[in-house]
Amino acid sequence: MTTRVRFAPSPTGSLHLGSARTALFNWLFARAVGGEFLVRIEDTDAERSRPELVTMVFDTLEWLGLDWDNRGEELRQSERADVYRQAVGRLLEENKAYACDCLRSDVDARNAEANRPPGYDGFCRERDLPVGEDTVVRFATPDTGTVAFDDVIRGNVSFECSNLEDFVIARSDGSVTFLIANAIDDAAMGITHVVRGEDLLNTTPKAVLLRRAMGIEDQPIFAHLPLIVGEGRKKLSKRRDDVAVENYRQAGYLPEAMVNYLALLGWGPNDGIEVRPVGEIIEQFTLEGINPAPAAFDPKKLAHVNAEKVRALSPEEFLDAAEPYLAQGPWNADDFDRDVFLALAGEVQSRVKTLAEVPSMVDFLFLDQPEMDEASVAKALTGNEAAPALLDGAIAALADIEWTAEALHAATLALGEANGLKLGKAQAPIRVAVTGRTVGPPLFEALALLGRSATIDRLQRARALTGG
Repeated sequence: MTTRVRFAPSPTGSLHLGSARTALFNWLFARAVGGEFLVRIEDTDAERSRPELVTMVFDTLEWLGLDWDNRGEELRQSERADVYRQAVGRLLEENKAYACDCLRSDVDARNAEANRPPGYDGFCRERDLPVGEDTVVRFATPDTGTVAFDDVIRGNVSFECSNLEDFVIARSDGSVTFLIANAIDDAAMGITHVVRGEDLLNTTPKAVLLRRAMGIEDQPIFAHLPLIVGEGRKKLSKRRDDVAVENYRQAGYLPEAMVNYLALLGWGPNDGIEVRPVGEIIEQFTLEGINPAPAAFDPKKLAHVNAEKVRALSPEEFLDAAEPYLAQGPWNADDFDRDVFLALAGEVQSRVKTLAEVPSMVDFLFLDQPEMDEASVAKALTGNEAAPALLDGAIAALADIEWTAEALHAATLALGEANGLKLGKAQAPIRVAVTGRTVGPPLFEALALLGRSATIDRLQRARALTGG
């Protein structure tokens, strides 16, 4: 039998980290065992589901490199209303479901009067109400017995039927809830393993009961992934945390880094290696290797993994990856020099954590005059007593030396010695004068690329700021 897993997003917003990890773990498992990774769109919420959000989900999966095996033939729940209605009708005919017109307030009042815990009390089970506009349809959960299933991650899990209320499977408008739609569609798609978040664990006994009631003999194997928690070990929140994958994409994170990091949120070979290629992850991935304990999302670790992935790129790969961000740089497109960028690429790669940082690292190479950072100017130029002498000396020394990184280094070293300063102090005003910042790629390699004329022109402009 072919192993089949599915990722079933509801297109009501951008894909968040938890959903992305669920998709990733399903994909990794399918690829590891030679199975199929399928996508299903759960778009039964007509008010919140929009076509453009489906496109966004597909785009994010593509960006992450998670190819799916039913591309172009994705099952969409909005197109299967008749299938679901027929299933609900059969359950009603077989007295496995019933109509209910109870208001939540009435249920709460009855429970309070009888000193019962919250939950539906089965009031309408024997009333034999007709299904209509004012009724929902509830599944008649068995009063006794146990629902048990094996979870690959958590072992044997069981629920007492007496603790399960008669849950709604169809709303008053005729639409069905995800509980019955999921059970029907998983069977129709031949899903062998349901890999999903721990937050859905309590719905699993309902799915098992529904499949049995509908005569679906084969039950899938379940694996409920651990929660992802953020700061303070609290569950990641859309309100409190930056959880949208698209935000990290826009911020300049590589898809390889996101896949690498998400794969280690709850799974890992425990060898201390944080950065690894996706092929290696696929080779080692197993559902049994997932830890049931909550996984902590650490933005700093993600940034570290991304920085390592950026450093591993070839100069040409780095340029290609950074191109969308370079295209938004403050320079004219005609002024961008590919060869100049590639010459400095390795030094830039070692100094950035995200691709979004790249333009500000190299803008001084492609602008007549880079924007001057006020704090850097105050520290290295206007607030530095040594700046006037250092800039005067640099303008004179650089006028006729050989224009190489080695010669520029030697001249600046000599300038520092003449002023009783070490190289770092001596080059600070020069760096800010030329680049506009105190931090950037290696100064002398950058000056060699910028050229003598532009360098001296910027030194003279900076000298005018220092007075004296």
